[in-house]
This record gives sequence, structure tokens and C-alpha cells, in this order.
Amino acid sequence: MKKDNIIQIKSYAFAVRIVKVYQFLSDEKKEFTLSKQLLRSGTSIGANIEEAIGGQSEKDFYAKLTISYKEARETHYWIRLLTDTKYLTTEQSESLLIDVAELLKIIGSIQKTLRNS
Repeated sequence: MKKDNIIQIKSYAFAVRIVKVYQFLSDEKKEFTLSKQLLRSGTSIGANIEEAIGGQSEKDFYAKLTISYKEARETHYWIRLLTDTKYLTTEQSESLLIDVAELLKIIGSIQKTLRNS
């Protein structure tokens, strides 16, 4: 892993956090449906970033990045839903929402740069 690839580093760290939230929700709250959706979309962000980095062309890179952006939007939704249904407290979800918003900004910025090049 390149030390200076910020989106790769941040998306991986976010995926680790999502796995821990999933473990908490399934073990402590006995919630399995919404938390599985969160796990799937939250870990998919970084997985698609990795695929983008290994892309065979700029078009392939952009396509995987777009999927990553969509997964981040979905993750944002699941965090809000889990908070509003009281599975997560506002305090628990606050930093997750900040992190996913940061990922969205970074991915969106990369997409904008690619569109303008």
C-alpha cells in the first residue's frame, strides 16, 4: 500500500470501524438485518477503491470509483437509519457520519478531477 494514498488508507480504516459496529450491533443489540446492509456497503467502499487502483484503464478506474461513491452514499443512509431507530446513539453515529462524509468529498473530488482532465 502506498503510504500517501489517502483514500486507500481512509477507506480501509473506515471498513475496520464498520466491521466493529457490525459486531456491536449483532452481539449487543441482536440486530442482524440493517447491520448486515451496513457491513456490506461500508466495507464495499474500500474494496472498490482497491479495484479502482488496480484498474486497467482510466475508464475502469472511474467506473470503480463511481461504485465506491454510491456505496458511501448507501452507508450514510444505513448509519442514519440505525441512529433514528435507536440501534445506534447519536454519539456512536456522529464520527461515522463525519468519516463517510469525508470519504464522499474525497471520492467526489477525484471524480471531478477525472471528468475535467
